[in-house]
Amino acid sequence: MPSLKPHFSKLITFPLRTSSRSLSSSLPIARFVTSAHSNVSSSTQTGMAEVLGDLPKTFVPPVNLDQIDSIASRPDPLVLTPVEGALGFEASNKQEAIGRPIYLDMQATTPMDPRVLDAMMPYMTNQYGNPHSKTHAYGWETEKAVETARGHVADLIGANAKDIIFTSGATETNNMVIKGVALIKTSLILYHHHPFRSASDTLLPLRLNTKNGLIDLQELEAAIRPDTVLVSIMAVNNEIGVIQPLKAIGEIVRKHQGVFFHTDAAQAVGKIEIDVDEMKIDLLSMSSHKLYGPKGIGAAYVRRRPRVRLEPIMSGGGQERGLRSGTVPAPSVVGFGEACRLAKQEMKNPKSPLKEAHERGAQSAPFWCHCSTSS
Repeated sequence: MPSLKPHFSKLITFPLRTSSRSLSSSLPIARFVTSAHSNVSSSTQTGMAEVLGDLPKTFVPPVNLDQIDSIASRPDPLVLTPVEGALGFEASNKQEAIGRPIYLDMQATTPMDPRVLDAMMPYMTNQYGNPHSKTHAYGWETEKAVETARGHVADLIGANAKDIIFTSGATETNNMVIKGVALIKTSLILYHHHPFRSASDTLLPLRLNTKNGLIDLQELEAAIRPDTVLVSIMAVNNEIGVIQPLKAIGEIVRKHQGVFFHTDAAQAVGKIEIDVDEMKIDLLSMSSHKLYGPKGIGAAYVRRRPRVRLEPIMSGGGQERGLRSGTVPAPSVVGFGEACRLAKQEMKNPKSPLKEAHERGAQSAPFWCHCSTSS
């Protein structure tokens, strides 16, 4: 293969199912991922991939497109183009989307951004060292990538990188936080929409305002007792999208010494501004696949100053400040970090599709639908 320009990091030549943020349906195509702003064309007749644009024409070995019936029977190529101002790739031929339902469940999970996959690939191929191996270069380079990713995750929520603990996702983080606090001192925990309902003697649910779904702040303040150790709130509801007033809640909790404020922010991070210092958040849960990152990786924010003490619920090698033992999955962590970096970049972009959609929604009149049935 002729040498490529440095900004063209790699060409991945295996079939993947993918989608971009601007095209919400999945395209069953042979996938070619590049960080270069150049076109990549896949020919279904020859099974070859060709780089177009400012690079010299370059071919790679054939891709087995016959495995994908809907493509193998189509004679025309599909061009994937990195588009300025858009996330992911635009497809010049969108016929593949016909007949496939539009995906409207982004709060459940999101497709992986192609740039995230691009960042992960080196650590799934030639840079495969254990990030905890301190005696050789393979471990050093992977550890550096993990720590860079940790910094990107921290930046997205206004935290210090040393406060980020990698986990398998928000569910594990919720368990780590709530059970970890309870193991230090078994006392009262105030919670909103968390699945730890069996221990009714130590958990006290908070009622919501039935008109708007928000926490009643006066009730919250009245509910905090001398033996309360934790207030746990879902930042954004995954079904109706209610955004809780985290800053106001944090200010109430901070007035009570020895009480920590935890929020499950899996549905919030990367979509709304989160600043753990400004909101006085002590503990926070987040998940990569909610913001266009890989599945199976997430993080806990555990404040160090003032220190929040947790008892680890998993024993082992003592990784991640002793709170989450086990080898950190470097490729997933790198992908998570890149997803956070991109999310912060897009949130700052005044022309981002998310901000434009939010502004359109805010300017729209409220609407409702009245349905009736006839017998």
